Amino acid sequence: MEARSPNLKATSQNLDVSPEASAPRPADGKAAPALQGVVVAVQANYYQVQLNEPVLASSVLDKALDCGGPRDLAATISELLCLRRNRLKKLGQKIMVGDRVQVEEPDWMGRRGAISAVLARKSELDRPPVANADQILLVFAQEEPTLDPHQLSRFLVKAESTKLTILLGLSKSDLVSDEVREQWRDRLLDWGYDPFFLSLYASDEFERLKTQLKSKITILAGPSGVGKSSLINRLIPEQDIRVAKVSGKLGRGRHTTRHVELFELPDGGLLADTPGFNQPQLDNSPDNLPELFPEVRQRLAEQRCQFSNCRHSQEPNCVVRGENLEGDWERYGDYLVYLEELEALQESRDRQADPETTLKEKRDSDGQVTLEPKLEQKRYRRESRKSKRQEISNFKGDVSDLTQFLGNEDEDAEL
Repeated sequence: MEARSPNLKATSQNLDVSPEASAPRPADGKAAPALQGVVVAVQANYYQVQLNEPVLASSVLDKALDCGGPRDLAATISELLCLRRNRLKKLGQKIMVGDRVQVEEPDWMGRRGAISAVLARKSELDRPPVANADQILLVFAQEEPTLDPHQLSRFLVKAESTKLTILLGLSKSDLVSDEVREQWRDRLLDWGYDPFFLSLYASDEFERLKTQLKSKITILAGPSGVGKSSLINRLIPEQDIRVAKVSGKLGRGRHTTRHVELFELPDGGLLADTPGFNQPQLDNSPDNLPELFPEVRQRLAEQRCQFSNCRHSQEPNCVVRGENLEGDWERYGDYLVYLEELEALQESRDRQADPETTLKEKRDSDGQVTLEPKLEQKRYRRESRKSKRQEISNFKGDVSDLTQFLGNEDEDAEL
């Protein structure tokens, strides 16, 4: 068996335990049903699987001790460290955090297993890579770092594109006054969101949040340094996740979460901790952008624009923009910025699909997309000397013809 991943939990040693000791004995004597569970962590080729039903270890305890096994074996086994079957690897089956999987050939003493099948997913995200999520909890700090409404708007639009339920939490609310909190509440209600004002020193909003998280898989997302790890430590005290202070020079958070991992909530449900990032990339179609703004959805539900393909920018009689050319709702400026960005992205993709295009797409470190000229294609490229030599080796004809051929090659070399 391969070496054990140091960052995923596994206990005991690899013991030569007989098949009778490796499988639990059901009370009725029937064959044990196939094991199923949820992948809670992924690192390299190892998958930590939380079983749907913990398995009693009492049936293997006596034989384990006879084989020199540990005497502190837990009464139940709830997680197994698994590998992926080669068959799944050959089929290109990717296993993600949140996947519901089937586990076979469990080694209860070593707490190991093999994933033999991945059950159908009801949702799938690429960034962060999580499957079967029910909702997203976006966390932003009101202070340290200061809440940026444009950054918040961009995160909300990206979250809306996942089609999942969105919860919005504003952490470190104890650092601002009651007046500022009420201003932000009214502002976000106009955007279409009812925020949770979270503080490590108050519990009222935490109780309301726990109700929303119960029995669901929730993705915790947001910029670095807003207190996502501290939030998990408050919701699940036994985790004690490492936290770090905000950078004093840049005013940004430091990365403490390196990979996606699911944590079980005390009242039921799973919470996915994800690495923070400050600039999510929008990559959907420009035609779908209006659907990602609750304000636009509300207006279009009440009225219709004059044109069915209206993009709500310069078109006349647009109910989304309103009478004011600059829009009569707060995030209209952000909408125009995203629309221009997505139109440029769509145009660059269309040009890249055309082999004769003269422009190519280039993305800088901030995620901004620009276009730059391509180098001129060499349609009349001279035949290489290697190709010439291959032709000579396959030459069948008179020597005079070969001499003439070599003479043409010399002429080409002089040009």
